[in-house]
Amino acid sequence: MEQGAELRRELVTALARTIDQHADELTLLDQAIGDGDHGLNMKRGFEAVVADIQGLSQKSWPDYFKSIGMTLVMKVGGASGPLFGTLFLTLGKELPSEPQPDDIVRALRAAIVAIQARGKAEAGHKTMLDVLIPVVELLEAGDRDLVSLVQKAHDASEATKPLKAVRGRASFLGERSIGHMDPGARSSALMIDAVAGVLKELA
Repeated sequence: MEQGAELRRELVTALARTIDQHADELTLLDQAIGDGDHGLNMKRGFEAVVADIQGLSQKSWPDYFKSIGMTLVMKVGGASGPLFGTLFLTLGKELPSEPQPDDIVRALRAAIVAIQARGKAEAGHKTMLDVLIPVVELLEAGDRDLVSLVQKAHDASEATKPLKAVRGRASFLGERSIGHMDPGARSSALMIDAVAGVLKELA
């Protein structure tokens, strides 16, 4: 198997594994301020993604991300499917066939813009963007250290606890959404951690 295919296989395996391992935790977080099904929905989505791991790993990088995005849109319920699907679909649209580190940073910024447009959310609204934005800002500042990026992601997800939700079902709770971590932010941090884990093994 060529190196790119092996990396694609390892990345999607790591993403599916971490979502599976944390599905109950994500569901509990969502039970506090949402529909209570975020973990199960994300688990179902990544199980569908990884079911075609052989075919997926053989695709080009753009088609690989587009396939993941389409599967998440179709298989993950609620708002999470379209939002996480948009993340991967935009990466697929923005990345060249042989992406370099600067291409990835640029594509991630484009994905944030697309997610903002779809969800009408901004930083501080207690969403997945509260993790993605600070991580991309760190990358744009030139910090490519994987340990720093993972720490930033987890710190950012923790930092959603005192926020009042402005978007999504959690916003219906108003002040009662304060004190709970946003499940989408937690999922985002876990996914960044999983990707970094694969990349660290290659370093």
